[in-house]
Amino acid sequence: MTTAPWTSWADALPDPGPAHIVESCADPAEAAVRLARSGLGGSAGEYVVYERAGTWTYAAGPAATVTVDAEQVTARCGTRTATQPTSATPLEQVAEALAHLPHRDWRVHGWAAFELAHLLHPDTGTVGTEPVLHLMVPSTEVELTPGKARIRTADHRQVAGIAEALASAVQDPAGAAPADPEALVRSDPAAYLRAVALAVDDIRAARLHKAVLSRPLPLPEAMAPDLTATYLAGRRANTPARSFLLDLGGWRAAGFSPETVVEVEAGTRRVSTQPLAGTRARTAERDETARLRDDLLSDPKEIHEHAISVRLAVEELTQVCHPGTVAVEEFMTVRERGSVQHLASRVAGQLTDGHGPWDALAALFPAITATGCPKPAALRAISRYEDEPRGLYAGAVLTADADGSLDAALVLRTVFQRDGRSWLRAGAGIMGQSTPEREWEETCEKLRSVAPHLRLAPAEHLTPAEPVEQR
Repeated sequence: MTTAPWTSWADALPDPGPAHIVESCADPAEAAVRLARSGLGGSAGEYVVYERAGTWTYAAGPAATVTVDAEQVTARCGTRTATQPTSATPLEQVAEALAHLPHRDWRVHGWAAFELAHLLHPDTGTVGTEPVLHLMVPSTEVELTPGKARIRTADHRQVAGIAEALASAVQDPAGAAPADPEALVRSDPAAYLRAVALAVDDIRAARLHKAVLSRPLPLPEAMAPDLTATYLAGRRANTPARSFLLDLGGWRAAGFSPETVVEVEAGTRRVSTQPLAGTRARTAERDETARLRDDLLSDPKEIHEHAISVRLAVEELTQVCHPGTVAVEEFMTVRERGSVQHLASRVAGQLTDGHGPWDALAALFPAITATGCPKPAALRAISRYEDEPRGLYAGAVLTADADGSLDAALVLRTVFQRDGRSWLRAGAGIMGQSTPEREWEETCEKLRSVAPHLRLAPAEHLTPAEPVEQR
C-alpha cells in the first residue's frame, strides 16, 4: 500500500468510450433486475441499481473505488492504492480524490452508512471498524428508460450480452411471499416500547427536542429474501422518491426511499433537501386514508415534529449556501409513500462558490428525519437506546457526477443482507408528546411498505446466520 497523493491514483482508469443504444423492455425496473440477475458488466460481481426521475441506472464492475473508515480514506484503481488518514472533514477528502479521476465525464455510485455521522459529528457515538462510505466508478453503466437502454462500458464485449439479457422474455419475480407478514411486523414490541419511554423522558427533561428511534426486525433463516425478486415486487407496490437495489462493499439491499437527503443540480448549483416527518397509515380504503390524512394535518405532535425538522434543514443549508438564498419552497404537503403518508417539505438554496456537492452532503448527513434535533444530541440518544449499529439503515445510497451533481436517497423502507443475516428496520420520531404505543404502531405501518412484498430465496441459497457486531 502506498500513501501517494491523489494526483496519480487513478491513472489506469479505463475510458468507457462512446455510448451504445439498444432496445429494452417497456418496464425499466424489470430491465434493471434482469441485468442484476445476469451478473453482466464486470468481473467483481458488484452492482448498484438506482432509480431517479423515471430513469433506472445499472452500474457494475468497480473500475475504481473510494472508501472511508475511522482510520483512513482509501482510493484504489487497478494495482494502485492511495491513502490519507481520515481528517475532521472526510467528505472533502473524498471530493479531492475524485477530482483527480482522469476522465471528465465520470460518475460514481455507492453508499454511506449511518455511522458516517460520528465522523461528521464527533463524540456522538462509535464509528466502528467497517467502512462508512463506499463509492465505485463502474466499468459498465446502463441507463434504462421504457424501451431503450444506453450502454457505456470499458469492455465492449459486454454490449452483446447486455443487449441479449434485455431482449429476453419477461420473467415474473421468483420466490414465494411470506406466509404471515403481519405477524412478523408486530413481533417483540417490549424493547422498543422501553426505548421510546426513555427517550420521552430525555425530551421532557430538555436534553433534546426530538429523537428518531428505530428497531431492527430480523428475518428467520427460512425467510431469507431473494433481493432482486423482492425489489421488483416492492417497486410495483410502492411510490418511492427513489428506489435502489445493490450488492456493493459487503452490503446487499433493496429499498424504496421515501425522500432524498440532498439533491445538487449541475450547472445551477441549486441544492435541496426533502424532509418528511409526520406519519399516518395509507390503507386500501380511500375514505379511511382521507380521514387519516386529515388527522395527520391537524395533529399538534406531527406538525411540531415536522416544523422543527424543516427549521433544522434551513439552518444546515445556510452553512453552505449564499446568504438570502435558502427558502422553504414547499411546506407540509402530504406525500403517499407505499403503506404510509407523510408530511413533506422541500428546502432549497444556492451553493456558495466555496462549497461543492460533498460539502452539502456533509452539512445534511445524516438526514434530520432519521436522527432528530439538535442533531448531535439526537445521535447520542440513538447510541444510548439502540443496541446495535444501524449500518446502511438511515444512511444514503447516492450517485455523483463530474459535472457537480449529486443525488442521495435516504435508506428507509429497505430489506438488508449482510454476513449471512437478513432483516428489515423502521423507526419513528419521538417527541415530548409521544406515547410508546403510537410510535410502535408507526414502525409497523412503515414496515408494511416492505414486509408483504418479500420474495423468499430458494432453500439451497440460504447461508448460516452470523451475529451482528455490537456497539
